[in-house]
Amino acid sequence: MTRLFHISDLHFGLEDRAALDWFRECVRREQPDAVLITGDLTMRARSHEFAAACDWIEALDVPVTVEVGNHDLPYFNPLARFFWPYRRIRRIERLVERKLNLAAVAVVPLKTTARAQWRLDWSKGWVTGDALAKTLAAIDALPSGTTTLVTAHHPLVEAGTKGRALTRGGARALEALASRGVAAVLTGHVHDAFDLVAPTAAGPIRMIGAGTLSQRIRSTPPSFNELRIKDGDVAVRVRNVDAVPTPDMQIADVPPDALPPREPGEPVAPIHAIPPVDPPVH
Repeated sequence: MTRLFHISDLHFGLEDRAALDWFRECVRREQPDAVLITGDLTMRARSHEFAAACDWIEALDVPVTVEVGNHDLPYFNPLARFFWPYRRIRRIERLVERKLNLAAVAVVPLKTTARAQWRLDWSKGWVTGDALAKTLAAIDALPSGTTTLVTAHHPLVEAGTKGRALTRGGARALEALASRGVAAVLTGHVHDAFDLVAPTAAGPIRMIGAGTLSQRIRSTPPSFNELRIKDGDVAVRVRNVDAVPTPDMQIADVPPDALPPREPGEPVAPIHAIPPVDPPVH
């Protein structure tokens, strides 16, 4: 059996120190085979936020792979955003979009962040043709029978909701991943956990989202996903600081614009603990 811890949206600058300490103790005590981080290490991609994130990640002492989230691209320096977007994350560059081969399980990254897009909201996801081709090539190179997990920051599609596309190229990417027999696509971004099956023309594919370990909670307490993979089967348990049962931690649907739910009627977990405003960034 392979056991993985899936975390997302650490948001250093607005991190939850107690939740981070709790997670690090879980890693120290239980020694999972790897930790998968699906983006948004920081709040504003500032140097001190990345320094704190890198310190924390390097102290985990287990194999780690990191996806870059929309909050990890420079906010206030357009030159850095376009020409050196990952300079401040150089300390853990070896971990960014890192493929992992763990016995009969492989973890393959898919980039969904973009420095710029032909739309006003650059925080949303975009799977370019090059990014998808790179991921598919890595999957195609795996030995037959490998259980494959794909990590990305943004959920690739809405799951049964009506609204704007949340990730450009996401539906095409999800269909291609389904055609390769990918066991699940692991993402973050919406700050609540979910475990859904999305239909595609190539067959159904599983979408698994992690919550947050920051103060930017939405419907549920800070949490992470524990994945247990055995004989191709992926079991998911949502673990959280308040010991809320897994079913109560999972939203029933991905918000149509892939933003954390704030308004009435948006998909939320049963906890219904949405704070009215975010705490101030420090």
